[in-house]
Amino acid sequence: MPPTKPFVSKFKIQLPAGGATPAPPVGPVLGQHGLNIQAFCQDFNDKSSEYEKGIIVPTICYVFEDKSFELELKTPPASVLIKKELGIQKGSGRPNTEKIGKITRKQLESVATQKMKDLNANDMDAAVKIIAGTAERMGLEPEI
Repeated sequence: MPPTKPFVSKFKIQLPAGGATPAPPVGPVLGQHGLNIQAFCQDFNDKSSEYEKGIIVPTICYVFEDKSFELELKTPPASVLIKKELGIQKGSGRPNTEKIGKITRKQLESVATQKMKDLNANDMDAAVKIIAGTAERMGLEPEI
């Protein structure tokens, strides 16, 4: 949810949960905005502790005039959740011609449930269709 007070700028960054360090890509991005790198890393690592360590967490950082900031953590990308659900390393290099497996309705619902707050869907069927589309682009055959 966006902050209630006006912000000067905002940026998006994807980092592994619990893995923010002052090294690139974090340091240079925060330096551009004049933010305290150590405070950002500590805040992100604390907030992302609810996720499995190392899973990618998209984050929006709102920067205020006084160089303070507010973090908005999103749910991990659907492709990351699908790979975790199926226990695969990566999707197909040629998803239209080279299928790498199937994903069941139950697995699609599991991913959709985790991702629901960030999806533009009103019900579970719509959410499953969105996740199925991502699965197809990864070279999986969804069983809807």
